[in-house]
Order: sequence, then structure tokens, then C-alpha cells
Amino acid sequence: MGIVRKLVGRIRERGLGFRMDEVMSGTHRFEPGAGPPGEHPIEFRVTWGPDHITTWVNPRQEEFLRQPLEGRITVGGLCSNVPCRGTLALDYFRGNRIVYTFDFAVDGLEYRFVGEKVNIKPWNLPVSHTTCYGVLTEKETSKLVSKSVTHFRLNTALDFVLSFRLAHGT
Repeated sequence: MGIVRKLVGRIRERGLGFRMDEVMSGTHRFEPGAGPPGEHPIEFRVTWGPDHITTWVNPRQEEFLRQPLEGRITVGGLCSNVPCRGTLALDYFRGNRIVYTFDFAVDGLEYRFVGEKVNIKPWNLPVSHTTCYGVLTEKETSKLVSKSVTHFRLNTALDFVLSFRLAHGT
């Protein structure tokens, strides 16, 4: 028991966290007048993970299963490989969902992407953890720009798992 307490104490003291790299890709459709008609590719490559594991796993903390994310997004017909930054919320206990929320800018206009993996249940993990329904809006006005469906491709699962690394919190 003493060893576990020492380890937890060191983790708290040093702010130990982790990072993982995730790729989601699929298609989106612009709302009429917001961009070219038809289906277009969409992909985001993000790195996410908590800065402090002990806060992240504590249900009494606001940061419970929430962590920052940053990466790059490509939205066919709008932008290619643009930096994005936001949060990933693993809302397993508050709504059976996973929520990606991040912002990015194109030509001086800011956008917000909110994507949800929904209906998270133990018996449907291969579907619920791999399909993300997204909405892209203009950040300032909340005007709908496009809707998307992206997927975590199973052929990237090994890269995802192997991307796990420890990180020191801020």
C-alpha cells in the first residue's frame, strides 16, 4: 500500500499525463450557399490526452474525462491541413457519448467543429467508438456550414494504440 501511495503522490506532484494521436476521416456536405454542392472529404488528425491523470480520473473534478486536443483539419471545399485546437470529452457516464469540440480559422473567419460519437454501450463499441457525427459552424454567428460523418478506421487502430505516450502536465 505504501508503494501505491508514493506512486500516486509522485504522479500528482509531477503532473503526469498522457497523449494519443487519432485520425478521423469521412465526408461532409455544405449547407446550401455555404460551399460547393455534393459530398466532400473531411479529415481531422488530433493529439489528445490529459495533463494530469489524477484529476482526469476524479469524478469530482470538472476535468473528469476531459482533455485538450490539438491537431489539423482538412475540410474539402474549405481548407486543407489547418491547425485546430479544443477539447475531447469522454462523456461515458453523462450521456453515453464522446464529444470533440475544436476551433480553427480560414481566411480570418473562425469555425467550430463539434463531433459526437453517440450511443456508447458495451455491446456496440465497434460502431459507437468509430463513427462520429459532426457539425461545422461559423464560430461567431453559429451559422451552420456543413454536416459530416467521420470514422475511426480500424486499419489505423494499431497506430492509435502505439501512439500512447506519457506526458508531463503544464
